[in-house]
Amino acid sequence: MADPDSTGQTVEEDPAAPTPRLRVGTRRLALGLGVLAIGAVAAVAFHSFGDASPAAAAPAAPMQFHGSGHDGGGDDAEDAAEDMVKQGRQTFRFDTFGDEPFWTNTLKLDKAIEGAANGGEGPGVSPATALAVGLKVDVTALPDTLQDAIKAGQVDLNDPATTLALLKLNAVVGVKGTFNSAGSLQAVGIECALCHSTVDNSFAPGIGHRLDGWANRDLNVGAIIGLSPNLQPVADLLHTDVPTVHKVLNAWGPGKFDAEIFLDGKAFQPNGTSAAVLIPPAFGLAGVNLHTWTGWGSVPYWNAFVAILEMHGQGNFTDARLDNAAQFPIAAENNFGHIRATKDLVSAKLPALQAYQLSLAAPKPPQGSFDPEAAARGKVLFNGKANCASCHVAPTFTEPGENLHSGSEIGIDNFQADRSPTHMYRTSPLKGLWTHQKGGFYHDGRFPDLLSVVNHYNDTFHLNLTAAEKNDLVQYLLSL
Repeated sequence: MADPDSTGQTVEEDPAAPTPRLRVGTRRLALGLGVLAIGAVAAVAFHSFGDASPAAAAPAAPMQFHGSGHDGGGDDAEDAAEDMVKQGRQTFRFDTFGDEPFWTNTLKLDKAIEGAANGGEGPGVSPATALAVGLKVDVTALPDTLQDAIKAGQVDLNDPATTLALLKLNAVVGVKGTFNSAGSLQAVGIECALCHSTVDNSFAPGIGHRLDGWANRDLNVGAIIGLSPNLQPVADLLHTDVPTVHKVLNAWGPGKFDAEIFLDGKAFQPNGTSAAVLIPPAFGLAGVNLHTWTGWGSVPYWNAFVAILEMHGQGNFTDARLDNAAQFPIAAENNFGHIRATKDLVSAKLPALQAYQLSLAAPKPPQGSFDPEAAARGKVLFNGKANCASCHVAPTFTEPGENLHSGSEIGIDNFQADRSPTHMYRTSPLKGLWTHQKGGFYHDGRFPDLLSVVNHYNDTFHLNLTAAEKNDLVQYLLSL
């Protein structure tokens, strides 16, 4: 890897470069652990059934648009928009933004995945372990021979070698493995789809067709990060020791990640529970003003933030708000708000990536998953007595314009809001709630189900809803 430039951004040119370095001294390794986590578990695989990767997984080509562009509309505009969405899908599913050196050279996840028996370190990561911590497999990337072998029980899911085979097929959702001519794992990188896609389980639990934009609430990010052979740089960044890092990671649980810990160092809430938040869905965002639980910024803002500060891709990122040492001591110390790369592999991809994400409509609930008559009554309550629509305005189900509120306005503490530059909570869009019931509701999952959310608002705003009315509201929410 190249040396860090004056702003601390390392330009990594060789994914297999032998000397690992962090972007800012030995500390700047961390803001990506969440995603790194899954990288460690990238291991979900099945026997060695060939090295060919599906054509869809090839590196994205520069975006090109059809048409002359003279009239600004008509078929030319439609073709251009379609091309942009396709390019964004390619980026979302398969682009690592050049983050392999970080996950490979610094954290040595490739070694953890391989295991000592395959040239790495430790026991390795078996497919069974990988699936258990929430890694997903794209069934369309599996050859028919492999699918038949799995069905026949001929695949050893307890052997890390099968994990390498699946990586060679580029079948692990959100994880990319690069192999040398001898067939050994040379580098590991991660992609957007790692956290924000799942599968429909049509083949087997954890194996199926991609569901882009769905929050993967099965991912135990903390447990996966803990597999890294080298957590010392994380401890250095946080000014602590490795055992404490493990304690923090183990407290997260499935479906949660704490990006802010690598900005402010706050691992736990005042009540002693983990400060990690739930992975949010990335669908249903068209027309929504701000992204993330606390409205850090727009969709392209957060894409850049994640690609560079969390995934550790090579690119440019600016946010002077992170210079606030009182609120973001770790970010300010490491100059996270002013990153410049000699080779920017992120910025040019942000427009198409945003276009694809905004094209992801919230999925409709399955037939029979809610009571239609109760939902109809619940809609009347939603728009009337319960007053939900005062903030959750249809059809986006958030406020058009500035959609932020303080904790006191919604009856909760301001801990997580105060970890963001806004000091507020975003009114979350409600469509597709049925897809992410696992892990609870609100940013930290404090409410285990939708009825608990309704009870909270009933008490906070003295709505005087009856038990039947509460149930009707829940059925309406499930119908969105």
